[in-house]
Amino acid sequence: MTELPDRRLLLVHAHPDDESINNGATMARYAAEGAQVTLVTCTLGEEGEVIPPELAHLAPDREGGLGPYRTGELSAAMKELGVADHRFLGGPGRFRDSGMMGVEQNHRPGAFWAADVDEAADHLVEVIREVRPQVLVTYDPDGGYGHPDHIQAHRVAMRAAELAAEPAHRPDLGGAWRIAKTYWNRVPRPVVEEAFARLREALPGLPFDRAAAVDDVPGVVDPETVTTEIDGTAYAAAKAAAMRAHATQITVDGPWFVLSNELAQPLFTTEYYELAGAPRPAVRERDLFEGTGTAEGGDL
Repeated sequence: MTELPDRRLLLVHAHPDDESINNGATMARYAAEGAQVTLVTCTLGEEGEVIPPELAHLAPDREGGLGPYRTGELSAAMKELGVADHRFLGGPGRFRDSGMMGVEQNHRPGAFWAADVDEAADHLVEVIREVRPQVLVTYDPDGGYGHPDHIQAHRVAMRAAELAAEPAHRPDLGGAWRIAKTYWNRVPRPVVEEAFARLREALPGLPFDRAAAVDDVPGVVDPETVTTEIDGTAYAAAKAAAMRAHATQITVDGPWFVLSNELAQPLFTTEYYELAGAPRPAVRERDLFEGTGTAEGGDL
């Protein structure tokens, strides 16, 4: 087996752009520090809306083709973050964007939301056993804000972590590996409230007309829920550039951005997490790899 870097981070996201918004600074920081950063994206994001008028023909209710286009945007974003290892779950197009909760796209053939969790998880088990990450980052059980693909990404990631650690499960997918730490994306409410206060002051000078609400930010929780914060301020430019690469979905202006709803939000460069399924650390962590030990610690 090719020798792996000492620190290995796996992130599981639903659509292209989710990774840059949620974890762009974290990914850039660890990649720059020499860790192996692996991103698995579960769909191509075919059902997304399109912001630039000149690309409106890509929308699913027009000519289509948004998914392959977003694949290119994701590749460009990964270059900005310095991340070389990116995969689509089961290969590009294996699972389709399910749209928002309650729409007919939830049940279309190939929709990620309708996929069997264990079958989808086995595609990720293979990645886990190859990459052997000490740390997994994904969404909370609600997917941050209730999007079906985000919820399913949580389910698949958590199940894959369980299955990958079972030596009797699919030995054809590689040797068993136990992920030491799993994190869910979070943002402490006071941090969001303070950022929105600054945004409201800046709004008259911005090209955006309205601000989003605090609760429009996925994963907002009381600060006691947050166990870990990663200072990515040195990588603010990389995160902003990665978000700009997702031009069909995001417009960035300084430390602010909008999605297709045209409601301005803060761009966070310190990123926050909740350590899942483990005793709460006595003090807030500043490193996802804290306490993970050696590179071979998870072999089973």
